[in-house]
Amino acid sequence: MRPGVIEVGPQRYRETFGRYYEQFVVGDVYEHRPGRTISEADNTWFTLLSMNTHPAHFDHEYCKQTEFGKPIVASPLTVAILVGMSVSDVSQKAVANLGWKEIRMTHPVFHGDTLYAESEVIEKRESAKRPEQGIVTIKTVGKNQNGVVVCDFLRTMLVWKSGFGPSDS
Repeated sequence: MRPGVIEVGPQRYRETFGRYYEQFVVGDVYEHRPGRTISEADNTWFTLLSMNTHPAHFDHEYCKQTEFGKPIVASPLTVAILVGMSVSDVSQKAVANLGWKEIRMTHPVFHGDTLYAESEVIEKRESAKRPEQGIVTIKTVGKNQNGVVVCDFLRTMLVWKSGFGPSDS
């Protein structure tokens, strides 16, 4: 049987996602695929949903006067997509996100850009108050289709240990 699959009956298998605390190894890097191409509609909807009214995200005439000459993707959308890309690998078995820090937007993202993400395990430790869980910190890096880093951040999660928490049903 391959990793990420459990046998649920004779000749019947189910995909599983995420990692238990014990499966994280400091220094390991996980590449998250597939990539995600951001459309103008994605950016417009996100600005409407989040009430981000800065014209740099949706007003083409305004943007012609900026250094970029065209709309840029709202930075919280970039972060949200990168986090989402990592969920099935690093936080599907998390109890909770404990926080994000050192979020850096290092290059603009535009409509039509495709994002790719990877996460490195930076730190892990047993939870002092919850013996069935551990705390894992990862650094996620997002790159565009040209390999240019557009964003990076640290994320800390509370993760179930193997044998505890909800089952993979």
